[in-house]
Amino acid sequence: MTSPPHHAMFRVFQHDPDLFGRMAPRLGIAVPAIVETTPLLSAADGSSPVACRWNTQLCLKTAGQEELQLLIEAQDRRDPDKPVHWAHHVAYLWSRRRLPTCLLILCADAETARWAEQPVSSGPVQPPALTLHPFVAGPHHLPLVTDQDEARADPALAALSAMMHPADPAVGTALKALSAALRDLPEVLARPLADLTDKALGLHPSRRAWRELMLPIVREKEYRRARDEGLADSARESLLLVLGERGFHLGDDLRRRVAGCHDPGILRHWLLRAVTAQTPEEIFEDG
Repeated sequence: MTSPPHHAMFRVFQHDPDLFGRMAPRLGIAVPAIVETTPLLSAADGSSPVACRWNTQLCLKTAGQEELQLLIEAQDRRDPDKPVHWAHHVAYLWSRRRLPTCLLILCADAETARWAEQPVSSGPVQPPALTLHPFVAGPHHLPLVTDQDEARADPALAALSAMMHPADPAVGTALKALSAALRDLPEVLARPLADLTDKALGLHPSRRAWRELMLPIVREKEYRRARDEGLADSARESLLLVLGERGFHLGDDLRRRVAGCHDPGILRHWLLRAVTAQTPEEIFEDG
């Protein structure tokens, strides 16, 4: 089942779990300093019929060594049924892991965000047995990041800001800043943010602009990857030839290490060592 575009927002926190700690001051959330963030497995493991599949769950450890869990969901419109589900999900996770539990709702629409900010109460009886006060992040909390230096300083926050302002007149400038930031990142970090941004823009015209911005970057990264793979293959082949000429036999562990290395620099370093080393083990010492 394909998730809706707005679900890309909470998936940013799976890519960068520490983002909440950097966002909390912007949202006015008085959470103690967070020193460690660990993604948790989704509750959708079949253990409960009420578990929500579409969310991100984080375990937060504060400077005081307190642990709490954060449930992050996204909402794209008013839905009178959702507050009950939010309360259910929070209560379920609280009882399941026995950790203090908070909820963050992400909204790409200011009106929806203001609606989601309202406390959720279990009923008209006073005092209600259960009241939920969700944290909410909306466009009015998170302005567009249009400055390239700011985008480079926090690419995940810049991506989330673009997702929350897909129709803003300045979104083109923000997407240019984000693409410049992603160009400088390794592909393993840049690709998830690029794909999530593309997903979140959905049917907005800004999605086409984003793809035009990313196309040359993707091509450049693919070229670099192909080039590095070619250099690594060449260095690995040369290393194995030198080892064979010198009569060195590699054990299974070292052979797997050579086969699994894709860094041309490391392979060339081993190649230079192989010319003068007295034993195969000397080649791989300290690197």
